[in-house]
Amino acid sequence: MKPKIYITRKIPEKIYHYLLDHVDIRMWDKEDVPVPREILIQEIQHVDGLLCLLTETIDAELLSYASHLKIISNLAVGYNNIDVKAASQKGIIVTNTPGVLTETTADLTFALLMATARRIVEASEYLRSDQWKTWSPMQLTGQDIYGSTIGIIGMGRIGQAVARRARGFGMNILYYSRARKTSLEEELGLGYCDLDKLLINSDFVSILIPYSPEVHHMIGARELKMMKNSSILINTARGGIVDEKALYEALKDGEIWAAGLDVFEKEPLDLNSPLLSLPNVVTLPHIGSASKKTRLKMAELAAENLIRVLLGGEPITPVDEYKI
Repeated sequence: MKPKIYITRKIPEKIYHYLLDHVDIRMWDKEDVPVPREILIQEIQHVDGLLCLLTETIDAELLSYASHLKIISNLAVGYNNIDVKAASQKGIIVTNTPGVLTETTADLTFALLMATARRIVEASEYLRSDQWKTWSPMQLTGQDIYGSTIGIIGMGRIGQAVARRARGFGMNILYYSRARKTSLEEELGLGYCDLDKLLINSDFVSILIPYSPEVHHMIGARELKMMKNSSILINTARGGIVDEKALYEALKDGEIWAAGLDVFEKEPLDLNSPLLSLPNVVTLPHIGSASKKTRLKMAELAAENLIRVLLGGEPITPVDEYKI
């Protein structure tokens, strides 16, 4: 008898059929609507494996219904949607999909940095709304990237990939992380400093750390006031790391020059969010890893983790509950 799994969102056909060779599948087959909580509660009672997304909250209350569950395979690098300790206490393995999305997310981070610095979205709308009447010297002027200083908060895989891109633009690179990485400093031309110094000296601040309660609103009113009036904040990590109310005030009052955001504290972002009223904010719908090749690789890894555990093997990328 095949193990049973539940998938919380429609996945690529190739991955679906690969899984079907090994397990029995039930799936929420809608792409644009998250699975309702009450359905997830019903389904989790009868399955051996769960393949889920960041949109699903897998907390202790939900896990109390899981009498057969052996693995939660999260199709994402982040896993703050899962109570890993509660899962561990029930002997449930949690996995994620790191590595395969590093370069794609770094590309998007740098694209967002460039779009924000050079006011790309604003300029496009300027043209489309028939405001472009002539050329003038200071029209839609932005910030230079080449030769500026980028401060990277978090020097994991994605942080390193962004640093490599920054080197190609002749940028000075500062970084802050919990553990200093001296071996990378010479290789990538990095300067290590504490968070305050990074904020004070950077023209661009890129947030690339995983979310945990310890870093909730790590960037708030105090930190934003430290930044240059000409500086730009880029967040492609997790929304809860930045205090969005404080960010709105800082942008509105000119304490910082602009922000580029791919993530938000509550997703999808409410269209009434005051951030959307500001011209100096570029907003994206959490598409950091959204290339066709990368999303397929993520789904393949999530599926492989699931199958390995359900067939009695070891997962490729287990989450370590002691790191949260």
